[in-house]
Amino acid sequence: MNDLPPAGSHIHLIAVCGVGMASLAGLLKARGYRVTGSDQNIYPPMSTYLAQIGIDVLSGYRAEHLAPRPDLVVVGNAVSRGNPEAQAVLENGIPYISFPQALGRFLIGARTSLVVAGTHGKTTTTALAAWVLTAAGLDPGFFVGGVPLNFASGWKVGSGAHIVIEGDEYDTAFFDKGPKFLHYRPRHVILTGVEFDHADIYRDLEHVKSAFARLIDLIPADGSLAVCADYPAALEISRNVRCARATYGGAGDWTADGLQFDRGRTFFEPRFRGNSEGKVEVGLIGRHNVSNALAVYALGRTIGLERDRLLEGLRTFRGVKRRQEVLGERRGVLVMDDFAHHPTAVRETIEAVRAAYQGRRLWAIFEPRSNTSKRNIFEKEFAEALARADEIVIAGAYQPEKVPEGERISVENVARSINRRFAEPRARVIAGAAEIAAHVGRQARAGDLVLIMSNGGFDGVQQKILEALAR
Repeated sequence: MNDLPPAGSHIHLIAVCGVGMASLAGLLKARGYRVTGSDQNIYPPMSTYLAQIGIDVLSGYRAEHLAPRPDLVVVGNAVSRGNPEAQAVLENGIPYISFPQALGRFLIGARTSLVVAGTHGKTTTTALAAWVLTAAGLDPGFFVGGVPLNFASGWKVGSGAHIVIEGDEYDTAFFDKGPKFLHYRPRHVILTGVEFDHADIYRDLEHVKSAFARLIDLIPADGSLAVCADYPAALEISRNVRCARATYGGAGDWTADGLQFDRGRTFFEPRFRGNSEGKVEVGLIGRHNVSNALAVYALGRTIGLERDRLLEGLRTFRGVKRRQEVLGERRGVLVMDDFAHHPTAVRETIEAVRAAYQGRRLWAIFEPRSNTSKRNIFEKEFAEALARADEIVIAGAYQPEKVPEGERISVENVARSINRRFAEPRARVIAGAAEIAAHVGRQARAGDLVLIMSNGGFDGVQQKILEALAR
């Protein structure tokens, strides 16, 4: 950590209103730096958060935002080489680093890094691991790509020897196209699964696998890897590791037996190679979250946590904002928000909610927003996933013009594919958030559950639906 700028130095963040960058701004301010930032799109909740912690946000990208000259600039991965501030940084020789480099330098340092990576479940698993270590009295630092409900924010410097960090496979910056997680100095890794995603930067599944294989190669011999046995690609790339390796889920070394779901909570029995460790309780629903909890349990045992301390953290975990988050109930209709945007996540979320809230008619409201979901490569898989709901509304794809016309998803095709499976149509396309909310307000009845799935703001459809139901 001796390469850190002295306290009081000025650090400027380009594209500060992203979730990760805004959290980094808070972390840097907490470490005693003077922090400024700029962004093209300044709106809540990130603008509100930054204002609350006293960080000045400059509107737009201009070279003059770098006057007076900052001591260091952090460049977000949404920033292109042609960005006026990025050009000024390069032309004036101002020191700069990427967002993941900043986490490596200002948060991880020489501490033991526990990295959670994988196509699905990273945020929940990272938040759960951070809380389990906190409840065990280890005071870890952590950085999560969401807001864990047990904490005030998605980051904490911490005073303990461990850092828990969400390892994103997305690219780092315009000057570094490698995955972010390569900067996180992993000693212990949870790999939640490997599937094709991020179609804007990865060519195919083999390309995705190569990125995760690079992460695994960084684990030292005295580290460990816990890999989900339900994903053949994850097993394949982790077979010949130099560190200790344990599989979990499916037919893995660690299995979860005796599953019980009850009023938003889950009970299961972790077994290691057939040997039971007794029943545990966790405040999550769905088989995918059982897998996430099992991974954290296995990690905890690997780093030497006593079972009783593990149990307390699992039992008291409250979840993560926008992950199966109950927003409210109006006229007997429960409204829930989730970040699901990959067909596997959509399927698992619908199945989890149906199992946890049996007897309710289930609405699935889905927005294709991510760079993968806006493409036509998963039309069949989205139809299969969404068809598990009773009423389905598919919104228009978000900013479809950013995908070549021949590669764009046809939400109409998805709806037709769903409706061919049933005697009565249950899927419809409704383009806008206001229209979706009005439709739900008219058609939902007491006892229904409305599940909203998008990896973005969805034009505030969540609040619009609550208001429409209240009327």
